[in-house]
Amino acid sequence: MNIIENIRISFRALAANKLRSGLTMLGIIIGVAAVVALMSIGRGATRNITSRVEGLGSNLVAVSAARNVRQAGVGAQTTPLYYSDYQQIAREVNNVVGVAPTYQAGARVMYGTNASQFSVTGVTSQFAAVNAYTLTEGRFISDYDNSAESRVVVLGSQAASDLFSGLNPLGRQLTINGINFTVVGILASKGSTGFFSQDEVILIPLQTGYARLYGGTAISNGQRTLSSISLSAASSNAVSEVISQIEYILRRDHQLTLTDTLPFTVTSQSQALSTLTSITSTLTAFLGAIAGISLFVGGIGIMNIMLVSVRERTREIGLRKAVGARRSVILLQFIVETITLSLVGGIIGILLGAGIAGIVTLTGLITTYVSLDVILYSFFFAALVGLFFGIYPAYQAASLRPIEALRYE
Repeated sequence: MNIIENIRISFRALAANKLRSGLTMLGIIIGVAAVVALMSIGRGATRNITSRVEGLGSNLVAVSAARNVRQAGVGAQTTPLYYSDYQQIAREVNNVVGVAPTYQAGARVMYGTNASQFSVTGVTSQFAAVNAYTLTEGRFISDYDNSAESRVVVLGSQAASDLFSGLNPLGRQLTINGINFTVVGILASKGSTGFFSQDEVILIPLQTGYARLYGGTAISNGQRTLSSISLSAASSNAVSEVISQIEYILRRDHQLTLTDTLPFTVTSQSQALSTLTSITSTLTAFLGAIAGISLFVGGIGIMNIMLVSVRERTREIGLRKAVGARRSVILLQFIVETITLSLVGGIIGILLGAGIAGIVTLTGLITTYVSLDVILYSFFFAALVGLFFGIYPAYQAASLRPIEALRYE
């Protein structure tokens, strides 16, 4: 008996008990659907996080002050990042295409009766290019704005919407802590990363912030301080070299030895992306493993039903053996039936899982990604479950002695 004939017999046996076959497949259907849906959601989350991190800027390297303990009993302190650090880094670090210092401080921003607390960021002209911001309207902050300490402001798309309620902000004046600023540009939407929305930014010239807004909060040890410094490396291969140069300059200028803990955090976009990808990949695998338990349970259900089927068809097996059917033929027939049952359930489960992933995408919560490898893995494991849990019932059927099987009532 060839494999095609076995498959035909399998479908005939399944069709003879439609309800039982459907209920038996339900465990496989649910298991495969869960694997496809959860893996697709996990893959989609990974792709979403990757695109968001890459959207922060090309080959981005970020420098910020880190909390550190100077000595026992003193507690956590922060070593300031000075404006002079930015000047030295901009002057000495090679293989970079842009360096952008920033200082952030909370402020009350108001237009008409619309008022809210925002984080107002002082920047230079290179901030947009380094951090991959683009404009939808107007212009960005220029070097002249900084040198002249101009009272101009560039708004993120969400900040513009919140403050101006649908009006065109360009050319209009708003107040920041009671000081008038003129809106000169609107940034294109970039979405959020974690708890921070990149569309709620409010940008002013850094020197204007020092002179008119930040006051003494931006001064430490008689020097102007910064919240962070962003750099765009010339290429991905240059990122490690850029980080080494930055750490050397900071150690030198802050009089730190190689054994001292660097009181600054110097991170790259690729490091953050690698960490986040590792986390999301682990979570995706974990979700897939949990969903795989349903496949195992479904396999047990298949084995149970096939054992019942063997008992019901004992006389049929005895008759076939009596007319010359070999043990291997009986074994193959029941294994093919089990695998067929599992694969039919697997195909339905794949379609159901892809449908669930599509519904999740339509909700707008996250864009799922149903990849070919997930479908192939699900199909393969459905077949594997059928094979694994079908061996014992098939062995039981093949081991029946013809004379005992024919006497079975």
